[in-house]
Amino acid sequence: MAGGISIHGVDVARGVAAEGMRVELYALMPERRLLAAGELGANGQLDHPSVRGEGIAKGPHEVLFHVGDWLRAVGYAGEQTRFLDIVPFRFVVSDLDRHLHLPFKFTPYGVSLFLGV
Repeated sequence: MAGGISIHGVDVARGVAAEGMRVELYALMPERRLLAAGELGANGQLDHPSVRGEGIAKGPHEVLFHVGDWLRAVGYAGEQTRFLDIVPFRFVVSDLDRHLHLPFKFTPYGVSLFLGV
């Protein structure tokens, strides 16, 4: 897949896709603007035209993962829902022909974000 940004969330504590987690994708230059927002699907991915490159430009971007709300919604309780809230991930798009896959793997106590393949 050429160009675009795909966002993928997985709860590694339970071994399930983060279906229903709210995410937002922003371009940060020349000013902050919302490119995409929605909930991750049953496969844990955001289905949005930005996956195919629509609206993506070179420069800094940010994804916000609303993990705290998701943990509460799926039945985590107590301490497991009070540590993480909204997790930001900033990155730079430097090549519009390269597809950027952003896997977000998490538990109630920590996250892993990276450039996937």
